[in-house]
Amino acid sequence: MQKINRNVVLALLSLTSLVFLLFQLCYYKFYLSQKNGAAFSKARGSQSGQDSTRWHVVRKFLVLISSHNIPVYLIDPLILGLVDKDIEQIRSSPDGPSPECKYFCAPRDFTTFALLDKTWKHDVGLFRTAEKMGFQWLKIINKDPRLDGMDDLSGMEIPLHYIFKLASHAIHLVVFYERSGNFLWHGPLRLKQHMDRKFVPFRKFHFGRYPGAYEKPELLLVSIDDLKVQIPKNPSSFLEEMSHSRFLECRYREARAFFQLYPDDASLDAVEFRKKAKSLLHLAALTLNNLGVKFWLSSGTCLGWFRQCNVIPHSKDVDLGIFIRDYKADIIPAFQKAGLPLKHKFGKVEDSLELSFQGEDDVKLDIFFFYEEDDHIWNGGTQAKSGKKFKYLFPKFTLCWTEFVELKVHVPCETLQYVEANYGPEWKVPVKTWDWKSSPFNVQDNGIWPIDEWDNVIQIY
Repeated sequence: MQKINRNVVLALLSLTSLVFLLFQLCYYKFYLSQKNGAAFSKARGSQSGQDSTRWHVVRKFLVLISSHNIPVYLIDPLILGLVDKDIEQIRSSPDGPSPECKYFCAPRDFTTFALLDKTWKHDVGLFRTAEKMGFQWLKIINKDPRLDGMDDLSGMEIPLHYIFKLASHAIHLVVFYERSGNFLWHGPLRLKQHMDRKFVPFRKFHFGRYPGAYEKPELLLVSIDDLKVQIPKNPSSFLEEMSHSRFLECRYREARAFFQLYPDDASLDAVEFRKKAKSLLHLAALTLNNLGVKFWLSSGTCLGWFRQCNVIPHSKDVDLGIFIRDYKADIIPAFQKAGLPLKHKFGKVEDSLELSFQGEDDVKLDIFFFYEEDDHIWNGGTQAKSGKKFKYLFPKFTLCWTEFVELKVHVPCETLQYVEANYGPEWKVPVKTWDWKSSPFNVQDNGIWPIDEWDNVIQIY
């Protein structure tokens, strides 16, 4: 009897141990692992360890910034590209479109988010919390260009980029600042000498190779791979904007040196002209932007921006360039509706088109259309009284954003080559007497318009 009791007790003990072990396994699987995010692979499809790590790092980062009430939004081009393909499904589904970890598990070394500077005070408490969560972090600062000007070249530095690294993945947080032209700007990513250049693969970063300019985005809160994040409401538009976002600062240091040699004209006439030119440029930009026509500062207006960060007071007009491929028949009626009557129209869409509109008083708006060839770009000119044609040759160029008279506008990225082509190697020296037919460094004769075309290619109003 004693032997039987001993066996029963041993059996009961073994059964109890087995039940306890099963309970521990279930507890770990359904509570602890879920708490740490490890149950994600079962809930959203099986993933490799490296794929899961990316998701975990993003999740931890979102928990970090949420704990400090910091509003960020996703700007990673790789993930946004994937999201854009499923955007309608993502918008309509509160839990996301797929049972798999499709977006944040995609192969990459980092994930990029954006932060608006005015929404956070750059509290050091965030970094203490980040360290407690296992993150290593890096702050990249540089000079604030918004404080630059003719009278002061400020040395004040501001945060431009933050890097948060955990395990084998990193978060790149890009800080955006508002500019006076009512747009957002981010600065370049330039490491100081003492910084660890192997901290993350900086050369692979999508943001920071150069400064960028963006419109203020409308944001949308969505669920992606079980994570709530804000994204640009129209990802494809943001990605297109990103591909043409490069920004050039006005060269205030060089402008100050210029004015030391050639004192600025502070006369009442000069002040009044600059005021009218600024107003005209703002109206022209509004009109062309509403039409979706891309333009840039050209000729004397571009020279004024590049050389002296201002309108040249003796130029007496505002000059813009437009690629002929972007021409729209709506341009003339749109300017007329804006209160700018057509002064003259020379050339035709196929050859040497230029338009001139009359602004306030004697201030003109000249729009030159540019034609692309295999190895150069050119715009045309026409002498009304003789029908003579002229051609102005430029090296090929791309377009960058800048800020000019409180306006976000395009300029040629290769500005020096553009200006030198038009004004020659002595472009730094002011010239007040200018003949558009002979003074430009890049002008060429281009024949004469046939007399039977004059009524169409030479129109003066």
